[in-house]
Order: sequence, then structure tokens, then C-alpha cells
Amino acid sequence: MHPHLHREDNKGCEEIMNALEECHAKGFLWKSVGMCNDVKTQVNKCLRAERLDRTAKNREIAKAKRQHMEKVWAEIDANS
Repeated sequence: MHPHLHREDNKGCEEIMNALEECHAKGFLWKSVGMCNDVKTQVNKCLRAERLDRTAKNREIAKAKRQHMEKVWAEIDANS
């Protein structure tokens, strides 16, 4: 399973992650013959969607901060 999974960071994927853990708990042979592949693919898709949402939010926050800083620097330059 993904070593970097944090349930608090990926609340939307918690149910699918639990299903993958349950599948992995069934044993080595169950995993080795590919019985968990569909669930793992769903986890990957869910985590990607969560990451894209976080990236979009972070980009908007950064854009707002940059606009604020540009405004502040413009005021400093105007008053110099």
C-alpha cells in the first residue's frame, strides 16, 4: 500500500483505502494473483483527484498572496 497515505489528508478516499486494507488482509496469495488490483486502481484514482483538488486550492491561495504582495510593492514604489 502507499506508504505516504494519511487518512486525515485524504478524507474522501478513506472508504476505498479501508477496502484495500481489507483486501490485503486476506493474505499474500489473494494479493499476488491480482485480486486487489481493482481496489488499488480506485485508490490511485481517488488520491489523484484529492491531490488535484489540493493543488488547485493551493494555486488560488498563492495567486491571491502574490497579488497582495504586488499591490504592497506597488504602493512602496509609488511612495518612494
